[in-house]
Amino acid sequence: MPRDARAQPPELHSLRQIRSMVPMREPSSVVQPQFTQQVPGLQVLAPVAPEHAALLSDAALTFVALLERRFRERRRRLLARRALVQARLDAGARPGFSTKTRAIRAASWRVAPVPHDLQDRRVEITGPVDRKMVINALNSGARTYMADFEDSSSPTWRNLLDGQRNLRDAVRKTIDYTDPAAGKDYRLHDTTAVLLVRPRGWHLDEQHVLLDGEPVSAALFDFALFLFWNAHELRARGSGPYFYLPKLESHLEARLWNDVFVLAQDALELPRGTIKATVLIETILAAFEMDEILYELREHSAGLNCGRWDYIFSFIKKFRSQPRYMLPDRATITMRQHFLHSYSLLLIQTCHRRGAHAIGGMAAQIPIKHDAERNRQALEKVREDKQREAGAGHDGTWVAHPALVAIAQREFDAVMPGPNQIHRQRDDVQVTAADLPQVPNGAITEHGLRHDLNVGIRYLESWLRGQGCVPIDDLMEDAATVEISRAQVWQWLHHGAHFDTGALIDQALVERLIEEELASIRSGVGAERWALRRFGLATQIFRRLVLEPECAEFLTVLAYEHILTLQNS
Repeated sequence: MPRDARAQPPELHSLRQIRSMVPMREPSSVVQPQFTQQVPGLQVLAPVAPEHAALLSDAALTFVALLERRFRERRRRLLARRALVQARLDAGARPGFSTKTRAIRAASWRVAPVPHDLQDRRVEITGPVDRKMVINALNSGARTYMADFEDSSSPTWRNLLDGQRNLRDAVRKTIDYTDPAAGKDYRLHDTTAVLLVRPRGWHLDEQHVLLDGEPVSAALFDFALFLFWNAHELRARGSGPYFYLPKLESHLEARLWNDVFVLAQDALELPRGTIKATVLIETILAAFEMDEILYELREHSAGLNCGRWDYIFSFIKKFRSQPRYMLPDRATITMRQHFLHSYSLLLIQTCHRRGAHAIGGMAAQIPIKHDAERNRQALEKVREDKQREAGAGHDGTWVAHPALVAIAQREFDAVMPGPNQIHRQRDDVQVTAADLPQVPNGAITEHGLRHDLNVGIRYLESWLRGQGCVPIDDLMEDAATVEISRAQVWQWLHHGAHFDTGALIDQALVERLIEEELASIRSGVGAERWALRRFGLATQIFRRLVLEPECAEFLTVLAYEHILTLQNS
């Protein structure tokens, strides 16, 4: 007798429903299923604009629910594990290479080969998922474009759904845009960069979508919507669904992503290994588990990336209770400092040993208009940074602006005649557990503190208005760079640091400098624009972040609550 369907696991029904409605390659004229909010247990709390309704079809949201229900508890346990590890670090523990996974590090194994269109990644451009940026990035001449739902995007509901719609159109080559101010039209070239997508991190919730009364994982929401709508279309066009994975702190978190990939591929009837993912090594703890992270994702791995800005932030945050890990001014913490240089070389050595790509990091400089000499200096810093990465053995690098693509490409072309340099094994590299947390030299100055306060407040104000990638003082700031600024102020204040002049950094000083920097910002913005902005709220948030007794895990978690409030006001 056939098994009673009512006794079957809910996941089986979900899989059948998804498979019956999975979007294969379809003509752009086909009417898409509309948003009806009929998925059992799932609620969308925010208004859904007509242009977004098709994205939130019952089948797409059923796919979100499938992944969330299967992996919710594991994700929560891993986040709780982060807190336990932090408690040990707060008590004075130092990270190291685990003895439990020594056999993985010692064994000979390699990741699965990547597809042809991911072999050459010498220049990758990154940026948010607004429509104009998507077109410009794909047209930039870079080999790949990382479309970012994370640090360079502010997670307003409209931004998130606009981003999914923009990428869906980009995959199908139907995306276009007309600048309302300039009247300029933007369309894709015949040849474009390969698309990669960065969902938000494991630590973030998507509070606009509830499942069984609780917010879904932001990471799974971003990942599921993109994969559901685009996986088959990408494969039909000779590419595939490629991702960047942010903020991982252990190989167990990589294992969770791998299991998500396996279930997602099964649900959408994709061959095993279709999904490829590059992991950003942007936490000090992940630096000790690079082999293990590659191993967990070996069927789906596309390599590792030096996420340098989050890495510096992680260094401050993880060693927050220990004064001996005090960092100097943010501007002095370059990749030539021993702890960053060591991490970069270890990443190259680890990746190449495993047949994986080792991608370099982002130089924060951007082109400077109306000042030729300062522009020349900025571009020279970019050139030197990319020359260093290419010479060390990286297989590619990041830029944040189309004007920097050619500069980066020249440096990699000079040393990399083939698509990559994975053949450079770097057996000469010897990085120990003591190298990675070595504190850099440098001064703590009043100028450095003022810069952190000024940039932090200005960035947060833009973020609250929905802009997550902001040019400030000739550098491109995103959530990762500003995390350094606010964590650094917290560290200096709570450990009683002194300027190079001998003056003590205390709360009274920080409060006074905040007011002085606010006055400077107001003068630069002007009274009329000031009245339309949210500098008061931004200052309130930043002040709380730097003055509270505990160093907050992520500024975006605290600030997100205000995004929700502002949307509903």
